[in-house]
Amino acid sequence: MQRRLLQVLAGIVLAAVTVSACALFPAREDAGSVPASVYERINEALMNMHSFSAEATIKYISNKNTNEYITQQHAKMSGEYRIEVTGPTDVAGNITVFDGTTIYQFNPNMSNQIAISVNETPERSQVFLTSFIRNYIASMQSAAEAGNFLEEAVTIFEAAIPEEHPYMAIQRLWVSNETLKPLQMIIFDADGVERIIITYNSFEYDPELEDNLFEPPTG
Repeated sequence: MQRRLLQVLAGIVLAAVTVSACALFPAREDAGSVPASVYERINEALMNMHSFSAEATIKYISNKNTNEYITQQHAKMSGEYRIEVTGPTDVAGNITVFDGTTIYQFNPNMSNQIAISVNETPERSQVFLTSFIRNYIASMQSAAEAGNFLEEAVTIFEAAIPEEHPYMAIQRLWVSNETLKPLQMIIFDADGVERIIITYNSFEYDPELEDNLFEPPTG
């Protein structure tokens, strides 16, 4: 039922988006129209996604400094997720898991090495592709435009983040026109400044994810 609702809503979005340089921020000079067939193929891949696995580099940019992490991500459209930091070495092994009810965090550098319950933060929850898809469907302001990423032809999707946050207002997602896989997602603040950059080093649609992957780590 939830999957059918997503597909219906996606159809509404497809009809509403002009598939051109119609963006929440002013369009880039190189923005162009997205061929309808390309948009529909990518839209279908995203909206029919049940889960994903990815290796992603996440860069957090503040007014004072920049921090970059290499992560392994696994998530389901039903909400569960697991993110493990694999680099740099001083924070490698940190794992955060959401089992659908509670968020657990495991830090291998803590003496007791016990997973503890923590509160959700948008800085974590919004870095998942599943969050972007939900925001894109729910957003009254969605857009798509043609572009390039490292000389590869892409479609750039844009959506508003519903929660009010001083540094997180808009998400943009670069998706390969050839492989239909996401290449990069950037979160901007209300002034259009890049705050979080997620670069997908590898990505897999709908892998088989065992339920125990989303259970609290035991050390």
